[in-house]
Amino acid sequence: MNFQHKTLAEGRWYTFSLAEQLGNVGSEISRAIKARGDAQRYENAITRAFELLYLTIQDKRWFGRLKELTRIREVLCDTVYGEGIYQTSLEDLDRYFYYFAYAARNGI
Repeated sequence: MNFQHKTLAEGRWYTFSLAEQLGNVGSEISRAIKARGDAQRYENAITRAFELLYLTIQDKRWFGRLKELTRIREVLCDTVYGEGIYQTSLEDLDRYFYYFAYAARNGI
């Protein structure tokens, strides 16, 4: 796989806590929301969000949370490329991921 986050994919990602990982996914979702008028920037942010989520799912430490993590990916796919089955917006996902970033920043 050709990663945009090469240093993270090479192993640095696996030193982050789950809150840090999901907070970073949320940062890309936030960037995608802000880039909606610019197709290239929007697509790049969405690609990075999927990439980081993929790395999180691959992290063996979160095996017990695999169902939740793969569901997050499913909802993101449906929101961005799907038919809206989950009726979720990028803003909804941004709020979901915000709490992980907040927890990571505050050492929770």
